[in-house]
Amino acid sequence: MTSLKGGSFLRGSSYFYTMGNTIAGGQVSTDCTRHFKAIQDTQYILNGKWRVLIIAVLGSGSRRYLELQRLLDGIGSKMLSKELRHLEINGLISRKVLPSKPISVEYALTEYGRTLKPIMDEMAQWGMDHKERIQQEMKR
Repeated sequence: MTSLKGGSFLRGSSYFYTMGNTIAGGQVSTDCTRHFKAIQDTQYILNGKWRVLIIAVLGSGSRRYLELQRLLDGIGSKMLSKELRHLEINGLISRKVLPSKPISVEYALTEYGRTLKPIMDEMAQWGMDHKERIQQEMKR
């Protein structure tokens, strides 16, 4: 992933739209194609308004269903159930039915789900930096 026909390509950059194996009029290396596909795969898992937030909330500890719904202001019951199911199917969270009356369910990040913590931390840092940058630009 080092060069394109007639130019250079920065490692890790995903700002180009790929169509087949060509990009901006040149050929894309197999490494670039694999890199873009990996980003698409990650987007599929984390896509949507709520999944990243659910993972971030569960990063601070396990939560019961109603706690999650309260913390994720604006999420509907059906949407929360759907997103939790998606994350569970992909091995990022675990679901535990508690022996209580009425029955309650607790969700937690799996060990595999915890591997997303560095990504969540980077996203949070980027968001804070970006907000500060925008606020500084608005003061000018």
